[in-house]
Amino acid sequence: MQYDYLIVGAGLFGAVFAHEMSQKGKKVLVIDKRNHIAGNIYTESVSGIQVHKYGAHIFHTSNRKIWEYINQFADFNHYINSPIARYHEELYNLPFNMNTFSKMWGVVTPAEAKAEIARQIEELQIGEPKNLEEQALSLAGRDVYEKLVKGYTEKQWGHDCKDLPAFIIKRLPLRFTYDNNYFNDPYQGIPIGGYTAIVEKLLEGIERKLGVSYQEYIETSQTGEDRSFADKQGNTFEKVLYTGMIDEYFDYRLGHLEYRSLRFEQEELPECENYQGNAVVNYTDREIPYTRIIEHKHFEFGKQPGTVITREYPAEWKPGDEPYYPVNNEENNALFEEYRKLAQAENKVLFGGRLGQYQYYDMDKVIAAALQMVEENS
Repeated sequence: MQYDYLIVGAGLFGAVFAHEMSQKGKKVLVIDKRNHIAGNIYTESVSGIQVHKYGAHIFHTSNRKIWEYINQFADFNHYINSPIARYHEELYNLPFNMNTFSKMWGVVTPAEAKAEIARQIEELQIGEPKNLEEQALSLAGRDVYEKLVKGYTEKQWGHDCKDLPAFIIKRLPLRFTYDNNYFNDPYQGIPIGGYTAIVEKLLEGIERKLGVSYQEYIETSQTGEDRSFADKQGNTFEKVLYTGMIDEYFDYRLGHLEYRSLRFEQEELPECENYQGNAVVNYTDREIPYTRIIEHKHFEFGKQPGTVITREYPAEWKPGDEPYYPVNNEENNALFEEYRKLAQAENKVLFGGRLGQYQYYDMDKVIAAALQMVEENS
C-alpha cells in the first residue's frame, strides 16, 4: 500500500494534521507508541467520570476561528478554570487577585493591595534579580512569594528557587479585581464526554496502529529526492510527520534535550461524593510532595455518588520517561537550534507538536500550528 503520510503520534497535533490531509484526499496512516489515541489530552471514563489521565486540560482561546474549529468535534460546557491554592491550612484563590489579597492581608480596595505589595517590594531593596527567588520577590513581595510561589516552583523544577534562573518567571499576573477566572481568553470550557472523543472524530475513517514507535515501525528509509519510507510489510510513505522528541528522531546524536516529567497517582473514592469542592487545588508548601490534586468530576459539574482524584507529582526526566515540559533555558535552546538545522535538512520529514518543536503549547496553539502546517504542505 502506498500512503502520502505516515503520521507519528496520535495526539492533538497529529490528529488535526491527519484529519485535514485526509479531507484533502491524502492517504494517511497514524501510529503511536502508546496503546491509545489522544496523547496527553487522553480522557477515559471511570465510574461515569471523565478522568484526565495526564493532568488537567482546560480548553481556552482568544482565537474565534480555533474555537469554532474545535466545536465541530464536541459540545463544550461553560467550565471556568478557578483553581485554589492551599498553603498548609490556608486557602487562597488563583490567579493572584483581590480575593487572594483580601484573604492574605485583610485589604478591601485595589489601592490598599497595591500599596501593600509596593511596601514589601521596597523593603526588599532588590536591584537586578540574579535568580528566580529575587525575580519573584521583586514582582510580588515576600508574602505572595513565600506562600504561593516558592514551594510550588521548587517542586515543579526540582531545585531551590535561589538556584533557578530569573527568566523562568518573567512576570507574575497580579489582578486587582475580584475575579477568579484563571484565563483571560473569552472562549473556555471542557468538552462534554472528554477529549478522547474529539480525537476519535478527528481520526474517523483513518487507519491507525497503536503500541508501536516510529523506530520500531519504519524498516527502510531511502535518501535523495525520490526518498520514501517503508514498513516491514512493504507499505510505503511519501512523507512523515514526526511529533515525537526531535532529539530521539536523530538518535540523540547531538546529545539529550532536557525535559521535566510528571507522575500521576489516581485514586477512586466510591464512598466520597465530593473530595475537595474544586476541580484543581494546588499545594504550594514544599513539604507536600505533589503540586496539585485534580478532582475530575468537577470539570463537568458531575453528580456521581463517588469521585476520582489524581495527585500530580513533578519528576526529574531521564531517557525512557515521558517528557512533559521542555526546559527552555539557554543551553537547551541552543541545542534545539542545532537539531532544528538537522530537521530542516531532512528531506520529506515534518516536525510538529511540543516534542517535535521543543516548546510548550496550549491546546489552541497546537491546533493553529497543525492547521498552518497543513496549509504550508497543501
